Amino acid sequence: MSQHQKELDRHFAWFEKKLPPGPAKFVGWVRKPSSIYVRIPLALLLVVGGFLSFLPVLGLWMLPLGLLLFAQDVPPLQKPMAQGLGWIERKWLERQRVKLERERAKSTQ
Repeated sequence: MSQHQKELDRHFAWFEKKLPPGPAKFVGWVRKPSSIYVRIPLALLLVVGGFLSFLPVLGLWMLPLGLLLFAQDVPPLQKPMAQGLGWIERKWLERQRVKLERERAKSTQ
């Protein structure tokens, strides 16, 4: 297993903890190696749906999600996806830290 695959797995585990139990269980199942026959078509549908974002219900949010699923099986996508997830995680944690500091400042006033 490559370093980028390990990093992707760590990011996926972090995001799974943030999800409600139902979606987290589905994401865990889709990431299993035995789910490749579901993961690849689902990733393909999400990427195509991302390109059709001008239609109702479909949106640009589908494109990165499809690429993330493809990254599970396509090694050249693993490094950029791991870097992107790392950036999102850092921003998320920074936002949470700022929010906590603001709450503390309000409570001391």
